[in-house]
Amino acid sequence: MKYDYIIAGSGCAGLSLLYRILKDPQLCKKQILVIDKEQKNKNDRTWCFWEKGNGLFESIVTHQWETLEFLSNDFQHKFDMTNYRYKMIQGIDFYNYVINFAKQFENITFTSENITGITSVDDFAEVTTKNATYQAAYVFNSTNLFYPKMDTANSLLQHFEGWVIKTKTPVFDATVGRLMDFRLSQEHGATFMYVLPTSETEALVEYTLFTEKILKKEQYKKTLEGYIKDYLSIDNYEILHTEFGIIPMSLAKFSRSVSNGKHIINLGTAGGFTKASSGYTFQFVQKHTENIIELLKKGKHPNPKVTFREKMYQWYDRTLLEVILSEKLEGKEIFTTIFKNRKIETILAFLGNESSILEDIKVMSCLPIMPFLVSGLKQLK
Repeated sequence: MKYDYIIAGSGCAGLSLLYRILKDPQLCKKQILVIDKEQKNKNDRTWCFWEKGNGLFESIVTHQWETLEFLSNDFQHKFDMTNYRYKMIQGIDFYNYVINFAKQFENITFTSENITGITSVDDFAEVTTKNATYQAAYVFNSTNLFYPKMDTANSLLQHFEGWVIKTKTPVFDATVGRLMDFRLSQEHGATFMYVLPTSETEALVEYTLFTEKILKKEQYKKTLEGYIKDYLSIDNYEILHTEFGIIPMSLAKFSRSVSNGKHIINLGTAGGFTKASSGYTFQFVQKHTENIIELLKKGKHPNPKVTFREKMYQWYDRTLLEVILSEKLEGKEIFTTIFKNRKIETILAFLGNESSILEDIKVMSCLPIMPFLVSGLKQLK
């Protein structure tokens, strides 16, 4: 069976690309196959991100914040944003929104199968499953089939457990999102809490760590319970939803392309669009898929070249990760220094790969020179 495009993996990256294709009058009639081993019918994750103005998925934003809070033992501050808004999208809302839209198109096929291989053959690509073989001019892949080797020498894991809790009485300020609270023990590595209230009685409380290994399940539960009681002063609440996730933060090089596979384009984490220094993905996926659409419309190979600025940001990320991996500085110290000394708009522009060279220098100049210089030079090799 042959298609114009095959989208391998129907997570954030795959469905974002599909939606953009179907919204474009020039591309919306292409024959497209979407393959994933699972049907996207569970609220398995929450995406948070910042952007200016209204985005492509504005209608399904659960909540947004104009004020962000940073907390550490020696620095606490609420930042009022001028240009950016911090936004939340629930996984199930995103899946339903895109899949229901796609069902209006007869040229879109969804199949639930386990992908066993993706290869490039002459002038097309081929996807194999246990049940069939599919071909297309291009395969857009967000599976882990082409992940580089990762181990404790070159990678950390960002792992987290989040609870959506509901209280009986109003306790939250829904206008303020707590971006990072580093007042927790740092015994395992960089550790912080994330509190995003969506109303006076409901909030996402998430325990996040950047470490080599994940914790035992009961440790997440114990820490969340303690934080809700001791830091939020909440004793009576109901847990509406829980989620657990692991995101790679790695010096290993994720590639947008596959060797000897010009008809295979990697998306999302597989393509290096999970930011190595923070784990944020959603907005980087949006920028990448938008660029792919522009190339497809021009009849060009749909694998955007890595720009010089992108290479610079990759170097910044790798340098920061190297500093943390080599234990030259703690993550808590790095982030506290940045938030203590720089404006929130500058920080978010830098972390979102939207800063100017001058803003890059402003952020980096507030950090200790030697640890970053040594790690930066190492990452140039």
